[in-house]
Amino acid sequence: MIEELLPESVVAVEAHGSDGAGEAALFPEEEAVVARAVEKRRREFTVVRACARRAMEKLGVPAQPILPGERGAPGWPDGLIGSMTHCEGYAAAALVRATDLASLGIDAEPHGPLPDGVLEAIALPTENARLARLTADHPSVHWDRLLFSAKESVYKAWFPLTAQWLDFSEADIEVAVGPDGRSGTLRARLLVPGPVVEGRRVGFFDGRWTVRPGLVATAVSVPFSPGDSL
Repeated sequence: MIEELLPESVVAVEAHGSDGAGEAALFPEEEAVVARAVEKRRREFTVVRACARRAMEKLGVPAQPILPGERGAPGWPDGLIGSMTHCEGYAAAALVRATDLASLGIDAEPHGPLPDGVLEAIALPTENARLARLTADHPSVHWDRLLFSAKESVYKAWFPLTAQWLDFSEADIEVAVGPDGRSGTLRARLLVPGPVVEGRRVGFFDGRWTVRPGLVATAVSVPFSPGDSL
């Protein structure tokens, strides 16, 4: 699911349910991070890292620990960039060589309405207006949840390039719907100065989205030049 949303240079591995939980192992440094975590947190932490290590293997990179750094961002081996996501019953990791993309971000969420009050906290007036139109045209999609997921993917792509916080209100996201009504593209207009990539100031992040049974997923990739985009 995630791999379909990203350029061909990206390797993605996903797990459904408890896939890989039994045989997955943590490095000692990772064990220390979740030593006092509840079982659910420990399971998610372990499975998503198993996905990431399988992606490393596909890229010919030896398995290595993935430790959370500033603001929880994963620390990747030299020469790689990546992103991870997990929600109830699903986990995924996407990795790419640092020479192929400037940054990327992925997110998956349960396909259901956001809890009360969350949309009001994350959505701009322009986004609310678009969500109303999308809901009228495609009522089977929980557009509020998709917007939340898109903002998460945007932030995950933003942070490695800037080492700065990006508030929900600092990216205005517009969604385009494909012919099937269950997938499409997205564009995030950055409302604060964007990162500088290869000497150019980036003002937009582009990505894709999809809805599958029980899940909504989004992915954003930041190319080195406009011609590299999706």
